[in-house]
Amino acid sequence: MKATRALTDALLRIGPSILPFADAATVELPLGRLLRLALFQATVGMAAVLLIGTLNRVMIVELEVPAWIVAVMLSLPLVFAPLRALVGFRSDTHRSVLGWRRVPYIWFGTLLQFGGLAIMPFALLILSGDTTGPHWVGHVAAAFAFLLVGAGLHTTQTVGLALATDLAPAHARPKVVALLCAALLAGMVVSALVFGLLLANFSPVRLIQVIQGAALVTIVLNGIALWKQEPRDTSRSDKSAPRATFAESWRAYAGDGTARRRLVAIGLGTAGFSMQDILLEPYGGQILKLSVGQTTALTAMLAAGGGLGLMIAARWLNRGGDAFRVAAAGSVIGIAAFSAVIFAAPLDSARLFAAGVTLIGLVGGLFFGGTLTASMAKAGPEDTGLALGAWGAVQASAAGLAIAASGILRDVGAAVAQSGVLGEGMNEPAIGYLIVYHIEIAFLFATLIAIGPLVRAEASANTRVVRPDEGRTRLLTPKTLVNQPS
Repeated sequence: MKATRALTDALLRIGPSILPFADAATVELPLGRLLRLALFQATVGMAAVLLIGTLNRVMIVELEVPAWIVAVMLSLPLVFAPLRALVGFRSDTHRSVLGWRRVPYIWFGTLLQFGGLAIMPFALLILSGDTTGPHWVGHVAAAFAFLLVGAGLHTTQTVGLALATDLAPAHARPKVVALLCAALLAGMVVSALVFGLLLANFSPVRLIQVIQGAALVTIVLNGIALWKQEPRDTSRSDKSAPRATFAESWRAYAGDGTARRRLVAIGLGTAGFSMQDILLEPYGGQILKLSVGQTTALTAMLAAGGGLGLMIAARWLNRGGDAFRVAAAGSVIGIAAFSAVIFAAPLDSARLFAAGVTLIGLVGGLFFGGTLTASMAKAGPEDTGLALGAWGAVQASAAGLAIAASGILRDVGAAVAQSGVLGEGMNEPAIGYLIVYHIEIAFLFATLIAIGPLVRAEASANTRVVRPDEGRTRLLTPKTLVNQPS
């Protein structure tokens, strides 16, 4: 009996060091409850893969929908992205008879996702022309479905992150952030594999089954994630209590000297890391002659690098690291990562390309983990949703615009190079891609310029008090001040 107890104690002690993110659990937020809460991120990842990956290919190849229509449809969810700050604010100030403020918004976001996914396959079939009715019905129905899914996933993610911030104590938030981001990556990887297997033998009926199955999984997993998470507060049932307007709350939030610079840094860094999202696989296939299986493996390596970066960020922040310094480190190493991708073409090195792709994933994890943790840390108990909504609005909008711009810049750059305007030496198939990668490096340099003052501001906040002492000037930390004689 004693030996069994000793073995159990030993396993409990080493568990956090072996299992990723196991040390994110606290007394206030146990591991089981935290893992349940992370399920909402898995469903957001599943919806993102379905829209950007699976349906992107199915609509163009199998359903033969014109590419420009596909591009417009896939961009529609971004219409709702700038409203994330407003959604977060509304969840901060919501008055409910049941005493909840976050749960209603997460649930309605889930219902929007479910509704959009439920009608989407039928809308796509009409859009493909497989109908005797008017084609405009397919356009309207598909646009409505994509808008519903976009509104649902943005609402669910914004308010879900705010709920996690409410539940997690301040010292555990970096690890909670890492776990939630890892759940998002896991949801993307697993759903991509499952969708690929289920749609290997494509048919319209199979498409309906897969998308509506995703709708059912979304509502089930989000229901499990929400179960008994937010405590009820009867003071929130008083609808006559005074509430600040969104404009007043935004002025107070943005009035902080670092808030606007923080959002600018998030937007620049997100654009820098996101422009390559739709170019890495074509670059590997067209320029380095990699097979479909090899480029798919690179996507997995990118995700794996992202998970490792989140783990490193969580450990760094847990040991007292500055969140802005973590994000800056991601930007600095990101410059080297994109340089490796650029040099892979003239060196014709698939290994250098793979190393660069993995490193991009890793430093992207550092950047997003650092900026999200910083946004959570700067939020007060009454404006958590607003702060995280602002982070999400900037991040999602910057990513969407960057991805759209990357395709345009790649095509324009390739056309200019092939026209001979840049000279004979620049008339290469890789030039269009390399132009985009150099622009991403420029964005990362701009990110470092924006983050620099934030790092200095954070350092001065952990103040050093200067006073004369026996003819010398001594720097005192808050801890040493407590022990100083009066």
